[in-house]
Amino acid sequence: MAEKARCEICDRTFKDLDGLRDHNRAKHPDKKLKNKKSFPIKKFRNWGIFILILIVVFGGIMWGALSVKTLPPTTMQGHVEVNPPSHVMREPMLLEVQKHMLEHSDGVGPPGIIINYNCEDYECEEGLIENLESFAEKYSTNVYVAPFKGMDAKIALTRLGKIEVLKEYDENLIENFIFLI
Repeated sequence: MAEKARCEICDRTFKDLDGLRDHNRAKHPDKKLKNKKSFPIKKFRNWGIFILILIVVFGGIMWGALSVKTLPPTTMQGHVEVNPPSHVMREPMLLEVQKHMLEHSDGVGPPGIIINYNCEDYECEEGLIENLESFAEKYSTNVYVAPFKGMDAKIALTRLGKIEVLKEYDENLIENFIFLI
């Protein structure tokens, strides 16, 4: 025996489900049953595209920020009129002070040359710091030596408008950089 079926829209009763289906197609073609919901493909597609765009933009910003190299300054822009306490520093020299030393050493002399080193992120051979400090002692009028935390080089030589990055200690190259005019 076939099961009776009732139309929820117009409250009519039919002798079986086939009759109800035919009735709904003929009389209620625009109406959808309340229990049947279509899957929102467009909504998921649009959200997927939006999330993908966000990931690409955020990833691009992060990649750009992480790929920027950190090196000592070579310009005077943003300098302060302050001299470091010594030509040999055991603590990093402020960037603003480095810029001032590039302008003129000790506030009055010739343009300064700064030798920065990073022995926290790079393996420094024994005696490296002492060898670098000897340049400040030898050329005490305009050579400064200081550590530079987070620098993307083991040794960096700077003077106004120029920088030389060294992977290892090279006395001749440092001497040539100091006398470069």
